[in-house]
Amino acid sequence: MSLIDVTTFSGAFDWVIAHGYALMFLAMLVEGPVVTAAASFAAAFGYFDIFIVFILSILGDLMADVFYYALGYSGRIIFIQKFGRHFGLTDERIGKIETLLNNNPNKTLVALKLTPFLPTPGLAIVGTSRMPIKKFITVCSAVILPKTIFFTVVGYYFGSAYTAILSKYEKGGLIFGAIVLLILGIYFAMTKISAYWARRIEKI
Repeated sequence: MSLIDVTTFSGAFDWVIAHGYALMFLAMLVEGPVVTAAASFAAAFGYFDIFIVFILSILGDLMADVFYYALGYSGRIIFIQKFGRHFGLTDERIGKIETLLNNNPNKTLVALKLTPFLPTPGLAIVGTSRMPIKKFITVCSAVILPKTIFFTVVGYYFGSAYTAILSKYEKGGLIFGAIVLLILGIYFAMTKISAYWARRIEKI
């Protein structure tokens, strides 16, 4: 099963069970929230330790952030110029982000972390601004921690609920499908909410 499959909950669920902690962690670098929810769901069945899943999720998210930060810090601005446009980063918007980073770096970093698809090139821009790495990790961790707690709890809760429901009803496939849809709905709702708050933060 390819890494692309981890972008869907059911695909991620099968993937993490088949590949274990090491490759689960690698998948979390690519699609953290979905893989975290799927791994937590599997933990409710006893496949994994929920605390290990939680720690790996935090580390995966943070390590990806540090990688893009280092990319920008090392002067690889060409990366941003080449790939930024695929994420809506025009030269004008890059200039705006740089101005915001100069005026209020913490607030801008939080907004970048909350904006869907923007963290990849956005965090590289933070690196070019030479923000101290300690401050960068602290701010990113403040965003990562509640998000990781949320998706870990959601995945584990629905896994436990599925186990309880399955003991009373035989239509396990339908129940699993309904739970998958609920989790995906929560994921997309959180994406919209995050984007909304990122826009609000930018205007403060």
